[in-house]
Amino acid sequence: MSNTAVFGKRKEPHTIIIAKGDRISHFTVRPWMAALGASVLAAVAVGYLLATSYLMLRDDILNAAIARQARMQHAYEDRIAALRSQVDRITSYRLLDQQIMETKVAELLDRQTVLASRSGRLAPLLQRAELNGITPAAKRLDAEEVPVPASRSGGKQTTRVLFEVQQPLRAGLQEAFAKTEDLKGDMDAMPIVTLSRLGNSLNHLEIDQISHVSALVDSARDMREQMVADARNAGLPLKAPQLEDTGTGGPFIPANPEVADDAFENEIDALNRELEALDKVRGTIRSFPIANPAPGRRISSRFGNRRDPIIKRSAFHSGIDFAVTTGTPIRATGAGTVIHAGRNGGYGRMVEVRHANGLTTRYAHLSRVLVSKGQKVTPGAVIGKSGSTGRSTGPHLHYEVRQNGKAVNPMSYISAGKRLGKYL
Repeated sequence: MSNTAVFGKRKEPHTIIIAKGDRISHFTVRPWMAALGASVLAAVAVGYLLATSYLMLRDDILNAAIARQARMQHAYEDRIAALRSQVDRITSYRLLDQQIMETKVAELLDRQTVLASRSGRLAPLLQRAELNGITPAAKRLDAEEVPVPASRSGGKQTTRVLFEVQQPLRAGLQEAFAKTEDLKGDMDAMPIVTLSRLGNSLNHLEIDQISHVSALVDSARDMREQMVADARNAGLPLKAPQLEDTGTGGPFIPANPEVADDAFENEIDALNRELEALDKVRGTIRSFPIANPAPGRRISSRFGNRRDPIIKRSAFHSGIDFAVTTGTPIRATGAGTVIHAGRNGGYGRMVEVRHANGLTTRYAHLSRVLVSKGQKVTPGAVIGKSGSTGRSTGPHLHYEVRQNGKAVNPMSYISAGKRLGKYL
């Protein structure tokens, strides 16, 4: 039997040969493997067709998937809208905060400008008060220490509790401006805290300004009242100027910074009134002949009865004599107007000055007269030179004080001048 295969009768397995360079690989595909692969592909195709047909035939599943997709889309859109709204709110808040910050900064700058202008107004008043020897008292206003005012008809005298100035006004204002420059770098990091600190600094400065002026008002009032009291105790018929004829009072309520402008203006007006009243009192006191016409000179003969130096008989001495050498400057003892300048009998060369309250002074036995009738003189002005003219035994100054034409003891006025010299 021949081993030669008949063509078309025998089937050989398929062999796949892969050659790569010198390396040759091959594998044989069996018929059953090909049949298995074809079966798997056919099954997958049939399953896919069946599943697609099922889904197309079941509208509810498709609609559910579409609805779920739509819900997911709406949820995303709502989330995006919410985020956009939140961003808009944050942007609005930032714009609002920025506007508020700009408003606050503008208010602080305006307050600084006001404080600077107040400092300019205070400077001449403080200088004027300093020239008058007025310094604020060393107390501080406390709600629990505010006294209850006594009635005008009587009762215990009360005093106003004073503020204590915490810092000089100019130094405080410069410090506030310096803080403004120093805090500009902190505005980005902590704007609210920075503005709060600067606002508090300006508040303290504003309170210090008002309290300073208030303290000066009370000090000026105390000085004026003390001057009047000392003048009256010294025997001077001094009347206190009447500033107001109405009383004031009311419960104590701490000041509101928003109405600090009114408080400042009121205190400034009060200080002006008190300084004017103080000047009037001081001017009135200076009109009295309370100075010494020959400072540092010995009194050789006093007021009253004495033995006449010429006829050696008891006589009334209408003034006091100062032992001075010829040519010694003689000074006016108070402000007034010269009503006589020249010779006057036994007085020799004499100057007579008319003062307030019916008072006149006479300076006699002068060697020279340096003023003329009608001339106004101030306390301490040189009106003549001493000498021995008229009824005199030698160089000296005869000094008289007359009240409504009647001679009074000049020593009472000179003593009053010594007591009141600290105010003049």
